[in-house]
Amino acid sequence: MAIERWRHGLALHRQPFRELSRMEKEMEETFDHWFRGWPLHRREAETSGWAPAVDVVDRKDEVVLRADLPGLTEKDIDLTFEDGNLIIRGERKEEKETKEENFYCSERWFGSFSRTMPLPASVEAEKINATFKEGVLEVHIPKSKEAKGKKIEIKAA
Repeated sequence: MAIERWRHGLALHRQPFRELSRMEKEMEETFDHWFRGWPLHRREAETSGWAPAVDVVDRKDEVVLRADLPGLTEKDIDLTFEDGNLIIRGERKEEKETKEENFYCSERWFGSFSRTMPLPASVEAEKINATFKEGVLEVHIPKSKEAKGKKIEIKAA
């Protein structure tokens, strides 16, 4: 906010609501920045769904993908390869109920998810295999012989 010299007669021509509107916008931006990533933040909760965390490791002979899917089983997950993309789809349904002497709590989490991972063109799609253990999906995607590369020897001139 700038400090301005007061001039007689001009104070009535100012627009105080413009200044209030600007301050409101600054406050909203501050709170949006502060609460970004907080799951209870209303705007983000309305616009974003749940998606699993995924790690992709590019090794010499294969690409390994690991997805964290806590609370799911292999029956809840659909894994497909199409048009050079590996697609993980599923649905999470979980209920938790706690009853104590003076306390009762019931929570439900549900929602479908989908993650699409583009893969290099030179993978052997027919040899892709996946395992699921303790909430972690691990997918091994073998590279074709051409994609593995070749070491080139450098000779002194």
